[in-house]
Amino acid sequence: MAGVLLWVISPKENATALLSLIPRSGGKQKRSSSLCSRIKLSAKVSAFSSAVANPARSSEEKVYEVVLKQAALVKEQRKKKALDLDKAAENSDALTDWDLLNEAYDRCGEVCAEYAKTFYLGTLLMTPERRRAVWAIYVWCRRTDELVDGPNASHITPRALDRWEKRLDDLYEGRPYDMFDAALSDTVSKYPVDIQPFKDMIEGMRLDLRKSRYNTFDELYLYCYYVAGTVGLMSVPVMGIAPESKATTESVYNAALALGIANQLTNILRDVGEDARRGRIYLPQDELARAGLSDEDIFRGQVTDKWRSFMKDQIKRARMFFDEAEKGVSELNAASRWPVWASLLLYRQILDAIEANDYNNFTKRAYVGKAKKFASLPVAYGRALLGTSK
Repeated sequence: MAGVLLWVISPKENATALLSLIPRSGGKQKRSSSLCSRIKLSAKVSAFSSAVANPARSSEEKVYEVVLKQAALVKEQRKKKALDLDKAAENSDALTDWDLLNEAYDRCGEVCAEYAKTFYLGTLLMTPERRRAVWAIYVWCRRTDELVDGPNASHITPRALDRWEKRLDDLYEGRPYDMFDAALSDTVSKYPVDIQPFKDMIEGMRLDLRKSRYNTFDELYLYCYYVAGTVGLMSVPVMGIAPESKATTESVYNAALALGIANQLTNILRDVGEDARRGRIYLPQDELARAGLSDEDIFRGQVTDKWRSFMKDQIKRARMFFDEAEKGVSELNAASRWPVWASLLLYRQILDAIEANDYNNFTKRAYVGKAKKFASLPVAYGRALLGTSK
């Protein structure tokens, strides 16, 4: 993401007051005791970190374990049939600085409105509690992305990302550093959002500091999960699954993951020229070689028949992930579907724009014009009204 780095720190006294608003028991989620028995993978692992270190397993298998863990948390919550908001309300009665937390959420909403206008409009259809939580997650993801892709990216070191991860641990323990942290800390205390997707996104930022090539799509898939697929896993617990949905929790999470992967693949295909000027190539090296292409061809930036053929295959794969994502959007809570459908339809049109530019993503930036954006909104709203699959 481009834009100004969001480092707005609240005054010390405000941070102290905000800290008192976060339930201490909040961010820690218990893993379901039956989770391990439900993991249908050939290799048995106890944690995602150890899975990543095991080269015998594909990236998709590694990510699937995180999906299952988050799905288990949500299923546990759905059995309770509540977010325990009554207890949260009891705790809030004794608070004297609740307005500060409301202000923190409002600031998150302002950031979302400025940098993700269409998505922000969709969130206004959600319940107040859900949209505020989604804003808080969005802002944390944006700030994390800006660490390595913003105006101060040249000053970011691995140690800085370690400090950012420590802040994440602190806010999950109810110790926010600033207003934006406070909003997320409150969110994860109310919803069953596991910390692992957040940590994995930070790991994606670490990859950007040390890696500029990906040998295979398996490697690229893991990167796409880190920087974008994680967002879906963070958001579904907040957006909620429709009570009438017959889909499995795991399938809804797989669809959310697929949407993140599809969006990131679309970003990569749109930004080939821009990334190349920064010395980065986010395209599978082995697939480039099979197409008779090399890094030099990308740096040269000429649209050839080989390039067109290669891009057609890349776009086809991205659309397959969008197709997979569509299966889960209709299973979301009714009030949460519209912004997700709008995001999906708009991002999918970027692929159409690349084709319309004759696959010239070296010097032409594919984008969706305002007219098409507005035309997509009623379509997204119509799909949101269709309800869950039968």
